[in-house]
Amino acid sequence: MEDKTRDRPRVVVDEPLDGRRRVMIDGEDVGVVVSADELRGVLSRAGLMTEDAPIDDPQLIEWHGGGPDDWPAA
Repeated sequence: MEDKTRDRPRVVVDEPLDGRRRVMIDGEDVGVVVSADELRGVLSRAGLMTEDAPIDDPQLIEWHGGGPDDWPAA
């Protein structure tokens, strides 16, 4: 029988702190980003998406304290 439970997203983007958002991939802290483009770059280098891919996929990214359009100025 196939397991149909949803896996947790591989990427977690924490709530904004002074304009920066901490990024975790599979539980590993990979740093902070200040824009959607920086996040795409990090995820692209990790082999999780292309640099022009949308970042609103809840199967891949779990957003805390705001979504993919929430990038307060640093």
